[in-house]
Amino acid sequence: MLRGTIHRSRARVRDQLRPSSNASGPLLSWTLNRSLHQTRTLEKPEPATVPQSSQSLRRENLKSARPFSDFLTDSFNRQHDYLRISVTERCNLRCVYCMPEEGVPLSPSRELLTTPEIVLLSSVFVSQGVTKIRLTGGEPTVRRDIVPLMHQIGALRRHGLRELCITTNGLSLHRKLDSMVEAGLTGINLSLDTLDPWQFQIMTRRKGFDAVKRSMDKIFELNRHGADIKFKINCVVMRGINDREIMPFVDMTREKDVEVRFIEYMPFDGNKWNKTKMLGYSEMLDMIKEKYPTLEKVRDHRNDTSKTWHIPGFAGRLGFITSMTHNFCGTCNRLRITSDGNLKVCLFGNAEVSLRDILRKINNGEPIDEEAFDTIKQVVMGQGQSLSPSDHAPGVLVNQEELLNVIGMAVKRKKAKHAGIGELEHMKNRPMILIDPTLSPRYPQQSRGFLASPMPQSLWASDTIGSSLFAGDRTLNSSRPFSTTRCLRQEEDKEAHMVKAAAVKKLTHVSDSGSAHMVSITEKAVTSRIATAVCKVRFSTEVALKLIEENGMKKGDVLGVARVAGIMASKRTPDLIPLCHPIPISHVAVDLSLDKSGNAIDVKATVSCDGKTGVEMEALTATSTAALTIYDMCKAVDKGMVIDGLRVTLKDGGKSGRWEMP
Repeated sequence: MLRGTIHRSRARVRDQLRPSSNASGPLLSWTLNRSLHQTRTLEKPEPATVPQSSQSLRRENLKSARPFSDFLTDSFNRQHDYLRISVTERCNLRCVYCMPEEGVPLSPSRELLTTPEIVLLSSVFVSQGVTKIRLTGGEPTVRRDIVPLMHQIGALRRHGLRELCITTNGLSLHRKLDSMVEAGLTGINLSLDTLDPWQFQIMTRRKGFDAVKRSMDKIFELNRHGADIKFKINCVVMRGINDREIMPFVDMTREKDVEVRFIEYMPFDGNKWNKTKMLGYSEMLDMIKEKYPTLEKVRDHRNDTSKTWHIPGFAGRLGFITSMTHNFCGTCNRLRITSDGNLKVCLFGNAEVSLRDILRKINNGEPIDEEAFDTIKQVVMGQGQSLSPSDHAPGVLVNQEELLNVIGMAVKRKKAKHAGIGELEHMKNRPMILIDPTLSPRYPQQSRGFLASPMPQSLWASDTIGSSLFAGDRTLNSSRPFSTTRCLRQEEDKEAHMVKAAAVKKLTHVSDSGSAHMVSITEKAVTSRIATAVCKVRFSTEVALKLIEENGMKKGDVLGVARVAGIMASKRTPDLIPLCHPIPISHVAVDLSLDKSGNAIDVKATVSCDGKTGVEMEALTATSTAALTIYDMCKAVDKGMVIDGLRVTLKDGGKSGRWEMP
């Protein structure tokens, strides 16, 4: 079965490489050579298909070469030919470094990219020179249509795509791997932080090591049959947690043709990062050299994120991703699209721009499902195009020009490098699970300003809509409050949302006559709701923070008492705030972290419930009470404390949906 799978995959590649009857001369040579490099076929082409010598073929390639897209070239002349796409927010593990223990609120399904939208965006990027696409998540294999999606993206090989890869935890990969190879899969990065089944359960908060082992065995088996899948294992190393696993992973490369990459522990929202947990590249290298002194450096590719090493005589290799101690930003060629359609030009940047919203303008702001996509193709054919949509790269079916302008502006704003270790740990960013495991705060969907009703079917046939499919007609939606420039400026976007909200809403707890009253929630539906609030307790001297860290306060454990106080206060919110409804709280988490560089304590409370009204006030009460408790326990040694920044940063559930800000 394995040989049959690989044989069918090769046959399709040969069919794609077969020249058409009207191709000849240099054009044929260039096409053949380009296609051979874009596919990873293991078979040599028949001599008849290569009419020129290798040297003349290279000369023709140089003559025919196109300049790399200006849209994907940043101000530091970095050419971004590698795109990572998160295809889902969901994951079947709960890794400790990737997401908070309580998980993360998931976006409504209509906010996530549909399969046609992912294919359309992939096509646009490939048309501009992207040669490698990696599908990430969440966990991409939990997406129901992951295999059909990969087949559609794999078809872009004829338009320039060379590599189709996936990053996975391997839990269910073994069940889908044959079909993925048929779709054109060329590389797998498997996230695995331990080879100990018990430690696996601790670090992922789930069982499943045996399933991951089956996936690894399946990859090795396919490669023995000639699948030629580039296989890498990503291991996030945390001091005191799994640093003892380094040598077992190194020993794995003795017999197995795999590259094990050790990743420095990186800070993301909710993973409780601190510097003491991070094991640096140099220290890991010294540990390995102590046992294997012959360890030698391998020359890295210009755009590699890892520093590669090899032990002579071993089948595999070792890599080190040094995001924290030796960043590799100078040659970064990666762009990321989150599962909700936002473009991130830097993994650690919190600036995002929505490509999804621009894409959906051709469908009146509604998600482009298969039916809408078919309608778009019919419109294209109705416009009298000489080729059918199947002959085009899918990207030409949408407002590609507008997309490219926004992409180009975002790429040009990319910085030379991300913040250093002293700043990075304090920056706001998405939890890793919501970026890419491929992760910045999202803003209110209401601010995007699209009409809620679907586009009338009669409009599909209009000249205006038809032309916008190809030219990105900016006049089509000129009546909508959407600006491609403003979507890059998040502060302006927040301000516009606040102004708009103030114009259409009134205070809910004030009657028409001006008197205060309790809002009726009788007609509201019971839904899952969550809210997060934060604040900061700033000290005027370093004495208090040092005593707290050493648990030296006379009144006892400051952080422990403050945490309990916050939890208790959240439950008493209706007793403290007169017009708040009593609600059945299902969970309260109060997190307190020391900010040594700022001489402060960060306080964050997250409250969830299943009810008819939200829990913003409960989160605020928990946060403020925890902060006041810290103040009370520390006032004897610091009378200059300041509590500031109290605000809600996340609200999800109910009619208004998700709302998030820094």
